[in-house]
Amino acid sequence: MTFDWNYMFGLIGDTQFWLATWTVIKLSTLTWVISIALGFFIALAKQSRHPALNLPARAYIWFFRSVPLLVLLIFIYNLPQALPGTSVVLADPFWAGLIGLVISETAYVAEIHRGGLLSIPKGQGEAARALGLRFLGTQWRIVIPQALRVALPSLANEYISIVKLSSLVSVISLTEILMVGQRLYSQNFLVMETMVAVAFYYVLIVTLFDFLLKRLERFLDVTQRKVVRTPDEQVLALATQASTASAKPQWDAATPALQAARLHKAYNDVEVLGSVNLRVQPGEVVSVIGPSGSGKTTLIRLLNGLEQLDNGEIRINGQPFIHLHKDGAQKPRFIEHSEHRLDIGMVFQSFNLFPHLTVLDNLLLAPRYHRLDTPAALRQQAYALLHKVGMLDHTWKYPHQLSGGKQQRVAIARALMMRPQIMLFDEPTSALDPEKVNEVLQVIEALAQEGITMVIVTHEMNFAFKVSDRIVFMEKGRVVCDDAPQVLRNGQHPRVEAFLKDVSLA
Repeated sequence: MTFDWNYMFGLIGDTQFWLATWTVIKLSTLTWVISIALGFFIALAKQSRHPALNLPARAYIWFFRSVPLLVLLIFIYNLPQALPGTSVVLADPFWAGLIGLVISETAYVAEIHRGGLLSIPKGQGEAARALGLRFLGTQWRIVIPQALRVALPSLANEYISIVKLSSLVSVISLTEILMVGQRLYSQNFLVMETMVAVAFYYVLIVTLFDFLLKRLERFLDVTQRKVVRTPDEQVLALATQASTASAKPQWDAATPALQAARLHKAYNDVEVLGSVNLRVQPGEVVSVIGPSGSGKTTLIRLLNGLEQLDNGEIRINGQPFIHLHKDGAQKPRFIEHSEHRLDIGMVFQSFNLFPHLTVLDNLLLAPRYHRLDTPAALRQQAYALLHKVGMLDHTWKYPHQLSGGKQQRVAIARALMMRPQIMLFDEPTSALDPEKVNEVLQVIEALAQEGITMVIVTHEMNFAFKVSDRIVFMEKGRVVCDDAPQVLRNGQHPRVEAFLKDVSLA
């Protein structure tokens, strides 16, 4: 038996095959896109701490990854026998096949998404929260773009799997590539020639979309982008003309800008912060120092609501910001008045810039989200702040193209874009090389001279004693002393003197 090459090549131009190929493309692409959208919500639900969301998501993934697609397709196509009302949609093999594929693939895609979500550093969500973004805003603007970039190679591979799985839809009489081939070889018995043609069409689809998806992957990979743009004269003019006032109008000087009372926090029944009180007046600079593990970072995270306190309350300008609501014998509820969140700016130890956005877009994201001003005014303010921290020349670069010191200066500018009344700094120089420390400290010192209210957790003793109005020394989760720098220099606190014995204060 000879192989009929003429017949096989003739099938390449067969109209039935091309129509079936278009059906496979539509079916596969719709399945892929819908599964990506639904799978993301299933992945979020599986990661949720609430059993009402977590358990159904786990059950869905477990069940539909266990049921063979062929069984699911047959069940859905025959569902109108039990539920006649579904025949309006399910009587059409295309829609029945699409629904079956989507239900099955969503379970697999959800796990791919979960891998992408787990790869996003926790600090990204914390930075978004510190900027006042709500859950959906954080997911849409911060998490999804980064998670999709991580998951895209696996999602592209899943698309190829969907294309091949579409051949199973022939079992419910959808005219796709394999069914056309089966009809032809049942008539002429040229099985090999027909199957080679069938393989050709599947390879064609996979090759085409693999090429397009790889182009998309390269487009989304910001590490491959080269930034050559530099600020022009118009940008320089906007940067120098714009007002760079960083703080909101100060409130009554007699009212503390920030007041924390009886703050308590424990992890796994181990107390890390116990009954801490702190008052910061408008325009005051307070540095928090102490040995590692003394509770400094926990304190500053509680002040910004990044950690839930176990007891106590926090007030902004005399108004409740964070507190616990106790209702009888029930467990106290954590209450945060989100309208005050924008009054506090936060600069993190690890910068936590958004890597998929340029420097300029890092600054503009939150103000645009909150609609603080017109787009033109916000852009002008961003230029001005970048000029202020010496980063205007890097406006269109991505975070990975900057040194640690430059990234931290951008992070400071990003926090200032919200015009907060109070700035919190969590060891802003600890992740920097020694030679990069001064450039960040100079920016913070300039802000202190402008009268911005600041709370700074730092290990830079000379800097703390130079810029601070007060220094808070903590140890074992307690405030050991809270006094002016000149008082601490005089050795009136033995524990502080012992801590500073190897430090040469300028």
